[in-house]
Amino acid sequence: MKLSAETFRLKPSGAIDLAKAPTRTEPLAATKEAYAEAMAAHAKALDALQRRLYANGAHALLIVFQGIDAAGKDGAIGHVLAGLNPQGCQVMSFKRPNAEEFAHDFLWRAARATPPRGMIGVFNRSYYESALITRVHPDLLREEGYAKPPADLDAFFVERLRSIHDFERHLDSCRTRIVKIFLHVSLEEQRKRLLERLDDKDKNWKLALADVEERKRTKDYWKAYEAAFAATDRSHARWHVVPADDKHDARLIVGQIVVEALDGLELSPPPQDAAKKRELEEIRAALKN
Repeated sequence: MKLSAETFRLKPSGAIDLAKAPTRTEPLAATKEAYAEAMAAHAKALDALQRRLYANGAHALLIVFQGIDAAGKDGAIGHVLAGLNPQGCQVMSFKRPNAEEFAHDFLWRAARATPPRGMIGVFNRSYYESALITRVHPDLLREEGYAKPPADLDAFFVERLRSIHDFERHLDSCRTRIVKIFLHVSLEEQRKRLLERLDDKDKNWKLALADVEERKRTKDYWKAYEAAFAATDRSHARWHVVPADDKHDARLIVGQIVVEALDGLELSPPPQDAAKKRELEEIRAALKN
């Protein structure tokens, strides 16, 4: 199949049934060699585009990764973005908020972590967690200072998603391009990956008994994601649902999405005014002499 980010973007309505959405796609690389070549091509393209983004200095790119446990977020970030210059890229992992973060509004820590213009920012999970985990476990809102969960939870999360929509629209108006990626894995594939972590001592640290309990709520999480997609999938911040049961295919798709997002910015070097041109001529003359 011809690889295109458009294939994996949500329809304009943002409506999707994750229980029926595919978690596998037609194989994108027939051999390991073909996969390596495709990844290398993405790395080369991303390197050139990152240089142009930095030199241009007028835009930023924010890549938001979401997915249930063991969806492959860490692997996608590590493999797809491995070739980027670390000086032009920053990664934020959204774990449980600390006391200071709980004391602020739920978007505060995200706003502080957005990339400056010229940079690429990556959110491993994101501000969406405040409309996902708290929707599935509303008692957690007590940590945000609520004495008890709101009586009308649906209305509460409609408003929270509206805040997210407005936040993303604000970032876009300030020239931060937002790309949102949901890595979609089946429950069976998730089970296999969790067992692999159990058998790998180097990955045991990623496991907790709560992971097994959360598996029982996967369909609740999917419903929360569906609501988030419908409320926040807009032209300025599109959602991509990536079939992620096959890690290689998922990484190739993610790479294509990021390449197209950067390429779509139509980056060009900063324009040179008369003063800059004179300065460059003086530099040339000095170096020749």
